[in-house]
Amino acid sequence: MTGPAIPAIRPDRTLAGILCMVGFTVVAPMMDAFAKATPSHVPILQILAARFGLQVLVLVPVAIVFGLTARADPRDWGLHLLRALLLLVATGMFFEALRHMPIANAIAIFFVEPFILTLLGGLLLGEEVGRRRIAACAVGFAGALLVIQPSFADLGPVALLPLGTAFCFAFYMVMTRSMARRTHPIDLQARTAVAASAVVLPVLLLFEGSGVAALDPVRLDGLAVWTLLGVGVAATVSHLFISFALRLAPAATIAPLQYLEIVAATALGYWIFGDFPGLLTWAGIAVIVGSGLYVFARERALSLRRRPLPPV
Repeated sequence: MTGPAIPAIRPDRTLAGILCMVGFTVVAPMMDAFAKATPSHVPILQILAARFGLQVLVLVPVAIVFGLTARADPRDWGLHLLRALLLLVATGMFFEALRHMPIANAIAIFFVEPFILTLLGGLLLGEEVGRRRIAACAVGFAGALLVIQPSFADLGPVALLPLGTAFCFAFYMVMTRSMARRTHPIDLQARTAVAASAVVLPVLLLFEGSGVAALDPVRLDGLAVWTLLGVGVAATVSHLFISFALRLAPAATIAPLQYLEIVAATALGYWIFGDFPGLLTWAGIAVIVGSGLYVFARERALSLRRRPLPPV
């Protein structure tokens, strides 16, 4: 008598997941480019309102129409709010960094996030973190310092903002790992956008006309209208891409593709803003990418080793 058959991963679904991840790596830097191109008189908080507000307008109807919403546990709304706050702080710091430094540099520093996530998985989720992965994380941080050091000399503490983004986003991903087990990815993103909008919009209304440059919303016209629209649309599309990528293909298969974002970011930065990374930045990018690929390869090897054998 044989046991239940283990369902195989369909190649067409995996290919679709890979294509969705490639789509994410192309569209996500567009959001950063629109944020960087937004006139400096527009407060960061107003950019965040556009980013999450448009995501609400798109994802909430999608979740409702396709029946992806579930009855939320009242305790989960506190977790959604905490996730939203982490994502707001992370995105706000990154958008502020983009006003002072090239997109490729900011993304390169942010790419220490997988290493932070690996360490947090061991500390908070009890996941096994061996010496090799700790060593790879240390090398990845050293690569980030190669990018930060010249930027810090030119910009000062602003160069550390993408590093703050990486820490906040890593905590955000730790929470997402546990909540995604009981919530559809689109519904999860929709609820996060609703919670983020519920935080940002009252603050903007409260400080309207206050004269506080960082919080007082301004009248939008001309370029600002189109850049904020671009931020919202690109953020929504990129999150849909990555949600379906994670649903269609194994995470270990698509995770290394995230480093293609460096290519798209460099191309957009050079084409729109005339920015091109220097040799030291490229060296840091190579170290970060190499260490990250090692971590992903190590995770894949361990997952294959732990996979149970098919029944006889």
